[in-house]
Amino acid sequence: MLLLSAPVIAASVVALALWLTLPPARSTLHLAGLSAPVDVTLDGWGVPRIHAMTEADAAAALGYLHARDRMFQMELMRRQASGRLAEIAGPRALPLDRMARILGERRHAERSYAGLPADVRSVLAAYSAGVNAWTRERGRMAAPEFLALGAPEPWTPVDCLLWSETVSLWLSDNFRTEMARAALKGKLAPARILELWPPTDGTPAPDSTTPAVQQGLLDELPSFPGAFTLPAQASNAWAVDGRHTATGAPLLAGDPHLALGFPALWYLARIETPTGVLAGATAPGVPFLVIGRNARIAWSFTTTGIDTQDVFVETELPGGNYATPEGPRAFETRREVIHVRGADDVVLTVRATRHGPVISDPLPGERGRPAGPVLAVAMAGLQLGSPAPGLFALNHARDVAGAGRAAAMMTAPMQNLTVADPDGIALFTTGQVPLRRAGDGSAPVDGADGLHDWTGFAGGYALPHFVNPPAGTLENANERTAPAGFAPYLGRDFPAPIRARRIHDVLAARPVFSAADFAAMQHDDVSVFARDLLPVLRSLPPQAGTAGQSLLLLQGWDGSMARDRPEPLIFNAAMQRFVAETLAASHVPEAESGPWEGFAEWLLTPAGDAWCEGGCRPALASAFRRAADALAASYGPDPVAWRWGAVHRAVFAHPLLGDLPAVGRLASRRVEVDGDDTTLLRGGNGRLGEFAALHGAAYRGVYDLAELDRSRFVVAPGQSGNLLSAHAWDMLPLWAEGRTITIPAMPDRVSGTVRLEP
Repeated sequence: MLLLSAPVIAASVVALALWLTLPPARSTLHLAGLSAPVDVTLDGWGVPRIHAMTEADAAAALGYLHARDRMFQMELMRRQASGRLAEIAGPRALPLDRMARILGERRHAERSYAGLPADVRSVLAAYSAGVNAWTRERGRMAAPEFLALGAPEPWTPVDCLLWSETVSLWLSDNFRTEMARAALKGKLAPARILELWPPTDGTPAPDSTTPAVQQGLLDELPSFPGAFTLPAQASNAWAVDGRHTATGAPLLAGDPHLALGFPALWYLARIETPTGVLAGATAPGVPFLVIGRNARIAWSFTTTGIDTQDVFVETELPGGNYATPEGPRAFETRREVIHVRGADDVVLTVRATRHGPVISDPLPGERGRPAGPVLAVAMAGLQLGSPAPGLFALNHARDVAGAGRAAAMMTAPMQNLTVADPDGIALFTTGQVPLRRAGDGSAPVDGADGLHDWTGFAGGYALPHFVNPPAGTLENANERTAPAGFAPYLGRDFPAPIRARRIHDVLAARPVFSAADFAAMQHDDVSVFARDLLPVLRSLPPQAGTAGQSLLLLQGWDGSMARDRPEPLIFNAAMQRFVAETLAASHVPEAESGPWEGFAEWLLTPAGDAWCEGGCRPALASAFRRAADALAASYGPDPVAWRWGAVHRAVFAHPLLGDLPAVGRLASRRVEVDGDDTTLLRGGNGRLGEFAALHGAAYRGVYDLAELDRSRFVVAPGQSGNLLSAHAWDMLPLWAEGRTITIPAMPDRVSGTVRLEP
């Protein structure tokens, strides 16, 4: 009998431990360093209202709440940027740890912290104290994952800077594009290589002296474990001035597109102090409001695509030296030890040149990769200070002009900051772009001769900016914001303006908008990319069987990527197969190609026929037939019965538990969604032939400058990172249906309270 009860006892103990990781509905905590009590009220969605007497007190409360709801997420972020994921995830995280150690993200954060102004450091310290108040109180019950891993280490002010280190790297990853182009050298003619990233300004092909890069290294750089990556970043933002609104005051909408997952990357909060109010998206690990509004302005960010990374091919010399224009110079070296769960430690000797860290050195004992050149990467984000002072200033800005001054203080990443105040709208460029002595940064260059060295940086009003444009509208969806020939040089590769065209068309179609109209635009599922290519598909020769029926369905389709329709599935399956087969015929791995949509459009121009034996339109017809046959084999012979939503599901999965056979069902959710990678309602996979939505707008905000408390918000899947919490998944239905919430001063429903006392 006792033996039979042991499993029950064990299960009960586990259940009790898991239950104890949930925060109480009401709690009071004494926190040293507070100047006065802080009261927190949580609404029915778990969104906190923080009422504090000072900014430092508010930061302490936000730190406590972030740790209370997202401590394991913060731990993963800290470990990823510090190169310590393998300690808990084992060998599969080694590529990430290796890259973080080579780039020295934490070392850079430590250097940046030393140069921060006192007021910023004070906020970071207060926030860290709030985080540590939760973990000190809870220990290994700070989150369910810590029951197995042990209590988290204390949080430090330097840890607060690691989020921007990670985001700066992944929103500025041109060095991987350079590597991909170099890997194609010798496989394709130089002109063909650039056609994989169709030029927007007549940029010439890469210099023929560009060295080839071994495939093994290229595979290693982008092929990180999916649980920890931020795939295919993008964003939307648009604003109109009072001439275009029902209230006579500006409106602004913004939705950053990053990896979807559990928990969300963003955490909603409202923060009130005697100096003002902040409301919108915070990032766990960071004490500032990242996207949202204060009492006077609202703002959102989109990625610029500006090139701030260059790969240099160094000439290695005997004796641990490399060549420079002034003669031999010794590599800088340091030793890094990576602890690996379930395996031996890995000891790295990290080398760096005058350009930056060497990324081509293999792991100790690594075999199978052919010898290649020594490659060092220059990254603006690793050469400049922290963007924290700029974000701090943005939180305090009182008007568009103040936001512009804050934008000039943000060192990295390069972002478009769209901002509105009651009197106008503007777009500024944050970050600093390197000034190159020569070259366009599109492919690796010789590092020994100094001809392509960086000579400095340009930022602020030297970069593209637009204040109160005559038309009274602004939009950006990652497309180029400056004309070709703009100085300083911004780079070669920018996304095609597919989503931007849709924003422009919708804004031009009517004279006046409301906040509800902007929220509906964020859920818009019409693809102008599909509309552009539909005439080509409709002109294909008639086909028999399933392919013919599929082609007929496209004749009356308007390009709407609705989840309950077959046409989006037919279109995406056919076009992606066409691109995949074209790449395969030229022996181009998908990892070495650019965005497939731009390449597809290029293939269907007269110049694109060079890629297809017998012409690309006949190749498209053949690909269409094979795609239709494959769909019939998977979903039945009647195309009318096919549904886009059957394959196009947004995936929200726990980064460690989501892939496990049994637990994964509890640690992940999949929800059918409209849209695709080319629509304003964005949901894409980034891999040819795979249709699940792995990246998109996990946060959406619409800001009404007539009454900022009417601003609308949503995050997916919810506020909490605890799988057992009622707020883990509760916003997912809202998000999937395009609904939003407001965050007024007083919530309609209270789900909990927290009081912090000195």
